[in-house]
Amino acid sequence: MKNRHLRKAVVATAAITAGLLMTACQNSTDNSSGNSGTGTAAVAEKASDAKNSKGVSGSFKNGKVTYLAPGKYIVSVPGKGDQQFLVADDTEVHGAGTICGDAGSKVDAPCTPDQLETATKKAAVSADVEMTNGIATLVTERRAAQRDSTVIEGINQGKGVDGTWFGNVSYLAPGKYTVSDLKGTEQQFFVAEDTKIWGYGDICGDTNTGEGGQGGTECTEAELETAAKKGVSAEVVISNGIATTIRDDH
Repeated sequence: MKNRHLRKAVVATAAITAGLLMTACQNSTDNSSGNSGTGTAAVAEKASDAKNSKGVSGSFKNGKVTYLAPGKYIVSVPGKGDQQFLVADDTEVHGAGTICGDAGSKVDAPCTPDQLETATKKAAVSADVEMTNGIATLVTERRAAQRDSTVIEGINQGKGVDGTWFGNVSYLAPGKYTVSDLKGTEQQFFVAEDTKIWGYGDICGDTNTGEGGQGGTECTEAELETAAKKGVSAEVVISNGIATTIRDDH
């Protein structure tokens, strides 16, 4: 017996193709009347820009999952762009209050692919996606509120994380970021007024900044925030949960 969700996705692909063509015509009409593309048109544009799901394998952490068509979705990750993927009947889906389950629970709830579809039709859902050959094997909703309270509590009690991380820095909220290493392990951290932020062309400055190109340019947090919203590779030194030094990958 064919997989129900994959069969739905294949049927929907033809509809998406036709829909994109219709959207292009509609956008042309809308633009001539001064209207910008929103709603369905915006989703169609995202679909046309996203990478095709065929054959893609890997982990997509700290992403936003958007519904595209029955059995078909897009995960958007800062610094990586958009990636399409399919959901099968045996795809594991774990919820933390949005897809399904209780936001106050410390244990993820097992959800169904249908519940994922219902949730993402309402709005994009923050989640981690594991996929093999373009098909999601695991979709895990992220517990943003719970993570935030854990980090803040640890810092207030002097139990913040110490160490050095090198990876992709992403923006979470004013003064708060995550750094993800090559294995997909994430660490949240805060930026303080005395955090030293050095740029060599990515956060700020250029590759030839400083004597022999080694000095770097001291950047502002506003410049870090702008770069991190797009995704930027950097070395982050953390003491008690607060970054002491951030250097972009130069």
